[in-house]
Amino acid sequence: MNVTEFEVTVSESSVDDLRTRLSLTRWPDAETVEDWSQGAPLSFVRSLAEHWEHKYDWRAVESRLNALPQYRAEIDGLGIHFLHVRSPHADATPLLLTHGWPGSVLEFLEVLEPLTNPADPADAFHVVVPSLPGYGFSDKPAETGWGVERIARAWSSLMTGLGYERYAAHGGDWGSFVTAELGHIDSERLIGIHLTMVFAGPPEAQVELTQRDYAGLAALKEFQAREAGYSAIQMTKPQTIGYGLQDSPVALLAWIAEKYYSWTDHDRAFEDVVPVDRLLDAVSIYWFTGTATSAARLYWESHNRVPMHQVSVPTGVTIFPKDARMPKAWIEGRFSDLRYWHDAPAGGHFPGIERPDVLVSELRTFFRQVR
Repeated sequence: MNVTEFEVTVSESSVDDLRTRLSLTRWPDAETVEDWSQGAPLSFVRSLAEHWEHKYDWRAVESRLNALPQYRAEIDGLGIHFLHVRSPHADATPLLLTHGWPGSVLEFLEVLEPLTNPADPADAFHVVVPSLPGYGFSDKPAETGWGVERIARAWSSLMTGLGYERYAAHGGDWGSFVTAELGHIDSERLIGIHLTMVFAGPPEAQVELTQRDYAGLAALKEFQAREAGYSAIQMTKPQTIGYGLQDSPVALLAWIAEKYYSWTDHDRAFEDVVPVDRLLDAVSIYWFTGTATSAARLYWESHNRVPMHQVSVPTGVTIFPKDARMPKAWIEGRFSDLRYWHDAPAGGHFPGIERPDVLVSELRTFFRQVR
């Protein structure tokens, strides 16, 4: 595998163009309700856009990324960007972290230092964080076929190319599906997998469900009814929505920011959970790389098409209350060696941003059991 060093470089003209576009926004009229039932409120998006135009510093996150070891490698004909942060402890466990939508490698920046350089060397990891195909600084697929299964095969090749014969893996959102598929195709090499959003169908045999299980299924049904419009569009017509997301920074901002607001656990000010600059970092990666459309195509490739293979590798699951929750008995039917299950008391869909300390603790707790 040919690996080359990589550095993020966004031209000043691109930054200026973003600010110009923001200044020329044609704003819609305000929503006719006092909540989020019609989508992201005008005042919320306008405030973010003003910060993005006048106060946000892209160079800060660019510098933060460039302070880390970044690389690109061609795998299965596609250029894949990844972080590869090795622990100072030579015998650390290799750990592959996979993000989802609308995320990027930025989701894991807060966990890199505690994972690679913990107080107890037994908890040390060599961390590999790839950008999904069509996301961030990875190449955009120019052909169909880059769904979850192909990505999992590419990740297996990546870990082989980096010299890791055995490794651990974690993922949330699409990263959860990719990581589960790795558990199926790469079971002999995986020490274990940890997931924060996990799916399985009901087993053939009748199982007893708890009140928490029923509540989780009800929440999923409510989500499909009221929150799943984005996925319906991206799984059917990603190209059509892409024109607006590619051309209008405010359209992209609203499309992504609404998800961060709706999917995070915030009983206090949203900005206390996801700081404004961190949210704009997430949106800016999509804007400057022009990957809103290519990222959305993953839904077209894989949504409702991912095979629910049986997984026999040791598996750990952490469920955050504002994330999807399926019955544990269903998950046990698919993941036959479910060694760890924890319903966290707080947190949402982006634990690496919302609760990085909790995510680190969960990874340590589970992988101590299987290493």
